[in-house]
Amino acid sequence: MQLTWLNVEVSAPGTATIDVGGGPAGVRRRGQRRDGAGDRSEGVPVRAVGGAAACGAGPGIGRIIDAVEASLDRLVDAAVEAVWEQVPAYRESPDPRLREGVAVHLEAVFRVLLARLVESRPAQAADFPTTRDQAFRRVGQGVALADFLRAFRVGQMTLWQGVLAAARNDAQAREAALSVVGDVMQLIEVGSTVAAEAYLEAQQRQIADSDRVRRDLLEDLLARRDLSAGPKQTLLRVAGLEPGTTLLVHSAAPVTPVAGEHVLSAAAGRDPRGAVAGTEGLALARQDEIVGVMPVPARGPATTVANLRRAVADLQRRQVPLAVGISTVHSGLNEVPEAYAEACVARDGLGERPDVIALPALSSFDYLVLREDETARRMVRPRLRRFIEEDAARGGALITTLTEYIACDRNAKTAARRLHIHVNTAYYRLERIAERTGCDLRSFTGVLELLIAVRLLGSGRSGGS
Repeated sequence: MQLTWLNVEVSAPGTATIDVGGGPAGVRRRGQRRDGAGDRSEGVPVRAVGGAAACGAGPGIGRIIDAVEASLDRLVDAAVEAVWEQVPAYRESPDPRLREGVAVHLEAVFRVLLARLVESRPAQAADFPTTRDQAFRRVGQGVALADFLRAFRVGQMTLWQGVLAAARNDAQAREAALSVVGDVMQLIEVGSTVAAEAYLEAQQRQIADSDRVRRDLLEDLLARRDLSAGPKQTLLRVAGLEPGTTLLVHSAAPVTPVAGEHVLSAAAGRDPRGAVAGTEGLALARQDEIVGVMPVPARGPATTVANLRRAVADLQRRQVPLAVGISTVHSGLNEVPEAYAEACVARDGLGERPDVIALPALSSFDYLVLREDETARRMVRPRLRRFIEEDAARGGALITTLTEYIACDRNAKTAARRLHIHVNTAYYRLERIAERTGCDLRSFTGVLELLIAVRLLGSGRSGGS
């Protein structure tokens, strides 16, 4: 660690001058004090009445206090310089108010030590009211906790150098300096604890405020409200959601009960921005679901669908099974409500099955039979309903053969090859289906009626893959 050297000249008992080497040009006049971020006013000395001796301090301690207090402004400037040299986060910060804020904080902490030496009592958390305010400022300025605490310690080391410099040419002061090592260490310990606790409190508040703004933004998008300039516009830009962006909306809901909204909030943190690495977007827990608004990547919606499938599989391994519906591609933020409605339809089509249904991967026919429509279900002929229910109870071999037969454009040989069965077995199963349903599988109308019945009643429903 690079140290800033301080030279002290003791001219008479109780008076001293400290020269701070390496400090910035333009040293403040003695007696000035910063009373806020950026404000300086003629200050009140650290002791309200009399000198160090009048407050009960011994002569050695008294001369240290007088020397340090006499050059407090230069000590503060030296400490600020040391922070800027040794903590890159401060040196690289673009905030023009940061340097003045650090000086305010360091001066307040230095005065705490002087006051404690005068009063001969250890430092307490209540002695650091400025630290809490400065911690909140550092969070807002983007300074990490480790950097904040490091800067705090660097400042205290500079003060300790001032104490040593004040004692260098005075035997009594040197002896007294050794006696206050414990006070300085205790000051650093208590101050660092206050700084860390205040920083974490400020960070939690910032996260809570950010979540509130994000929730409000999502509700505004779903309600098609006008989004004025401010924090919401900043969030949209960060999420890659410009006014004319092509986008997808997804809706995810647990298929089994979860233990509170915090579980969904944690899942939203992985979906899409945590689990889907490198994607932009906005994803939040909203009551009993997770809603995401995502810009369509350059490679197309298939990339987003694939990433979400991986996220859903990962969450299911973590005992958070989700049914996820993804809308078609929409253009512009004004279409978020319509996209959300589509995503809900797709999600509901999964029922209690954890999976992903992506409308961009479905045909128009698949979408039509996906929709929840009890009337359409009641219109399925009883004979077809019995066939579907009975075959599903036996394992669904006939329904599987039927759906593969249709997928192969009614080519039984191709279907048999894909099912890894003999072609005669395929023909036998198709004959059994025709007998039990009364449908002619060589007729387009007969095949279509069977396919609609199968899709509506759930067995063999497509997952949109």
